[in-house]
Amino acid sequence: MAGTDPIADGAGDADALFVLTAALLTPARFPSVLGDDYPAACATLGLGPHPAGYGLVFGQDGLGARWTVVVDDVSLVAVAISSWDCGMAYDLSPDERSVVAGLPGWPLPVATAAPGVPAPHDPEPEEGDPAPLAPPSGEEWGPAQRRLGADQVALQWAAWRSRIGDDGTYAEDAPEAGDGDGTSSAVPAGAGEGNGSGGAGDPYDGVRRVLDELHAYLEEPPPVGRVRSAAGAEEGARLLRADGPGWSLVAKVDDMAFVLLDAVPREVLPVARGERLPALLEGLDAMAVRPA
Repeated sequence: MAGTDPIADGAGDADALFVLTAALLTPARFPSVLGDDYPAACATLGLGPHPAGYGLVFGQDGLGARWTVVVDDVSLVAVAISSWDCGMAYDLSPDERSVVAGLPGWPLPVATAAPGVPAPHDPEPEEGDPAPLAPPSGEEWGPAQRRLGADQVALQWAAWRSRIGDDGTYAEDAPEAGDGDGTSSAVPAGAGEGNGSGGAGDPYDGVRRVLDELHAYLEEPPPVGRVRSAAGAEEGARLLRADGPGWSLVAKVDDMAFVLLDAVPREVLPVARGERLPALLEGLDAMAVRPA
């Protein structure tokens, strides 16, 4: 998802914006680093949870300063992201009338920089300006890092699943997961329903609490975006992402699940399919929001 198209030309012009990349902020698809659900993600940026969502355009002005421009033309941003993902050029140039807000900084890491302007930096603050947005630290563990870890498990589902037996335990000779996912491969085995063990942080109790809260979601739906369903890599398979206070879950509807906890840093806890999990996952998939 990258581009280098200017919304307005002019190196050295603080009113110019060179587009580097973009993201969607919608009920079904939003940067999970911003919150556990869509309203929370919007609130992080000082936005109301508009049902149609927003597009987030990340760029630099002519002085090199980082800016996040929020637009209400979601379709335009979605087309740009799809084109870039396919390796195609696309001139993302939102109409000024679609701009909802211009926020200093970037909430996500951006690997590219605009040519011909100074290196990316936060703009000089003016009175009344909000603090610049910044990506979460990779050296700490908290809600943002936990959600990012769950994102990586979802992206690398096949690699993580290949390491787990049907009983929910890690295979000793399983391959390593992809680098840079922010999680540890030294994970306690047998965190599925019906298994228990003592130990620091007692992750098994944590997993049981997650399952209980997910069952509660079926009785009283949580804020929109807490449970999301997307097409998996395999035809017909749905991939679930769910979040709650202190936890994240990644699951294949027809398979097993993984849980990450704030209280158990950098560990990915497997949940065996068992007897109750299939019905739970099917119920969550039925209520989940899905990309249009």
